[in-house]
Amino acid sequence: MTKPPKPKPLLQDADKPVRSRPRTPRNPEQPNLPLDPMPDRIEPCLALLKPKPPKGPQWAFEVKWDGYRLAVHIAPSKVRILTRGGHDWTDRFPAIAAEARRLPVATAILDGEAVVFDERGRSEFGRLQQSLGGRGGKKMSREAVLMAFDLLYFDGRDIRETELTARRDLLEGLVPAGGEEAIRLSEEIETDGDTLLRIACEHDLEGIIAKRRDSPYRSGRGGEWLKIKCVQSDGFLVVGYEKSTASFGGIGRLLLAARKENDLVYVGGVGTGFNERSAAELREQMDKLITSKSAVDTGRKRNAVFIDPKLVAEIEYRAWTHDGKLRHASFKGLREGQDNADVYDLD
Repeated sequence: MTKPPKPKPLLQDADKPVRSRPRTPRNPEQPNLPLDPMPDRIEPCLALLKPKPPKGPQWAFEVKWDGYRLAVHIAPSKVRILTRGGHDWTDRFPAIAAEARRLPVATAILDGEAVVFDERGRSEFGRLQQSLGGRGGKKMSREAVLMAFDLLYFDGRDIRETELTARRDLLEGLVPAGGEEAIRLSEEIETDGDTLLRIACEHDLEGIIAKRRDSPYRSGRGGEWLKIKCVQSDGFLVVGYEKSTASFGGIGRLLLAARKENDLVYVGGVGTGFNERSAAELREQMDKLITSKSAVDTGRKRNAVFIDPKLVAEIEYRAWTHDGKLRHASFKGLREGQDNADVYDLD
């Protein structure tokens, strides 16, 4: 099987892959410590969106990956791969599961992002979805690679209260830098955030992640992790579509909504980003949810078909109009329900 391309290198010669800081030796007394029970599931730490990178030596920086968040639970008896929503997708990622069994550890929980790379070595959400058979599909993705960026449990110890720097040291002992297997290390890149963001955007990447080096692992969006994007990309609910005889799947535009407290608010439409395959899959999903009345006030729309707002579309956009609509929006794909994707919240 052909190995997926490596991400395009940043800030270094092509022949010299990025290396994180040297890891510290493992404490030889660790195996003699009392064991902690392995958690069945850990709610992930989520990154808080910021317009600019933070400054200071207390921040570490990585590339932001465009895929599905996964937790890989490794035990002597079995490997489990859980989605952000807690669903078991071990069978959907056979290459990642097989590589997890080969890692030199008895028990561990890895936190990372499943991605599929394009020809230029960039992670691309649409390709990952297609490899899984589209939203609601049941295919196995043999091309997907796990970019591991944290270690939460290691050799019988729950290490979430340990600072990030120490967790990364242990992770690098399991997943060395520069690997080309189905589980790879998400490199910490030694530079300031402004420089990395500029270069990431020049390479058409989604953005960067900043993490406090001294922070423990906290579930939820507490501010220890930050995300800074080159372009905006968020989840919006699909409330309907406008018919078109000249477009793929007969879809002229998707009609989108965001959340505002307990209500839904119409935020405009998107008519680009589809191909023949994605439009056909999208139309099949929407036609199962047709309803007679729109969930939001979309204004007067010609040839509009309304659906129950149960589908979350990942939309890339450049800005907002003065009246609260998306500008230069492009469809990236439908999020899986098991991914427990966020829907954009309006202030």
